[in-house]
Amino acid sequence: MCLQSALVPGQRLRAGEAGGMSVECREPGPEGPQDWSAGPGGHAWASGSGRCPRSTTPAPWSLPRWRAIVAAAVLCYINLLNYMNWFIIAGVLLDVQKFFQISDSNAGLLQTVFISCLLLSAPVFGYLGDRHSRKATLSFGILLWSGAGLSGSFVSPRYSWLFFLSRGVVGTGTASYSTIAPTILGDLFVRDQRTRVLAIFYIFIPVGSGLGYVLGSAVTELTGNWHWALRVMPCLEAVALILLIVLVPDPPRGAAEKQGAMAMGGQRSSWCEDVRYLGRNWSFVWSTLGVTAMAFVTGALGFWVPKFLFEARVVHGLQPPCLQEPCSSQDSLIFGALTVVTGIVGVVLGAEVSRSYKRVNPRAEPLICASSLLAAAPCLYLALVLAPITFPFSYVFLAFGELLLSCNWAVVADILLSVVVPRCRGTAEALQITVGHILGDAGSPYLTGLLSSALRAGRPDSYLQRFLSLQQSFLCCTFVLALGGGCFLLTALHLEGDQARAQQPCTVTPDNKDMESQSLLFSTGASTEDP
Repeated sequence: MCLQSALVPGQRLRAGEAGGMSVECREPGPEGPQDWSAGPGGHAWASGSGRCPRSTTPAPWSLPRWRAIVAAAVLCYINLLNYMNWFIIAGVLLDVQKFFQISDSNAGLLQTVFISCLLLSAPVFGYLGDRHSRKATLSFGILLWSGAGLSGSFVSPRYSWLFFLSRGVVGTGTASYSTIAPTILGDLFVRDQRTRVLAIFYIFIPVGSGLGYVLGSAVTELTGNWHWALRVMPCLEAVALILLIVLVPDPPRGAAEKQGAMAMGGQRSSWCEDVRYLGRNWSFVWSTLGVTAMAFVTGALGFWVPKFLFEARVVHGLQPPCLQEPCSSQDSLIFGALTVVTGIVGVVLGAEVSRSYKRVNPRAEPLICASSLLAAAPCLYLALVLAPITFPFSYVFLAFGELLLSCNWAVVADILLSVVVPRCRGTAEALQITVGHILGDAGSPYLTGLLSSALRAGRPDSYLQRFLSLQQSFLCCTFVLALGGGCFLLTALHLEGDQARAQQPCTVTPDNKDMESQSLLFSTGASTEDP
């Protein structure tokens, strides 16, 4: 956010000189008129000659294209590891339940603890990312989540609460990356380049999620012990930390855009002012609620679908029930591969359709998000109801549902970056993550497990009834998808106005009228003379 000091009587303001900005103040003094000019950083200084020298602005920050591409590649690799951590436990969930002797509701609480710690720490990392070194904050987050993941693999079955605690600390560490990394990409690339880079970056959400299932189940099959899945990850994360320190820069906020120089100067707004500004940005508000609906569904499906598919296979007589560890990981492998493929295709498809369609319709991005969620709802419903009838068709509709959900990951990130001023993007990412998780996937795995346990309590203890209980607890996800589609339709109504305000050279909080008038003055190149 760009805040300028209020004009005082006798001040003359001129904008647009030499492509920069100057503030010229003429005030009578004992030795005649004194001229003041805004120097670098927005501080005024006097000219003894009685004439204001030409003002200077900070030199534009630049980075060779190949360096920006290498930095983006490193950030994509770390994003892959980030989301592998999210779902590696889901790939070995049956083994974890057997090891710690926990029910469905308590198993769902594992993911709830992870997400709850993530959302509680996201605003802190967003605040730090907007005001301090983003690179140092990311490095701390990687050290935190890798250390907690490794320590969790050594927890005894008698101390299951320690395992829950370690998953919470992993969630705290991953919050730093989910909050800050997209803002660095937003400052390295702009416009269509940014859309493409964000598409590649967000491909690694479904790819990382799918590889989390695959790694967890594959390592368990190779070693006969699910703990080794958690011990492999820190080795990959150590490589990521080295690459981050060596190859990723920390660009000034807004450096890739025309307002980069403006974003780097001026006064820093407070966190409360940033939050008030975002609360009145309706495109941000409605798109955040749409992301919340996506998070609710992906959280529930991502955690429980491997077990749901396993029990569906048992109901069809395709494999025996799991009575002791290690349990069959075939469905985790299949679902992981399905998530990877549909994720890659979906993210690329969504980004390219968005990039092409917004040339003819400026509201393309939220309309694409709304359409994909509204189409995913019936696909998910059919996947659930067909599972006990025809197993292959259930997989087909599940794949279509995942494909449609994946179309949105890069598009929603581009919406946020286009409607929020550069200096608030870290806070905006943090708030979107916090709201999306606290109302979305923080509770959906636990709620699904709780409903499944409650439905099973009044039924005979059989694998068919266990399967039906889990199936019926999933049905609420179809209604949530429809609500999410409606939120993105409302986003489309406000998008153009919020984008125009975010692209002004100086954008202020809506409740600060004096600052707003100065912003308009600078953006139009007008001047105010002495009366």
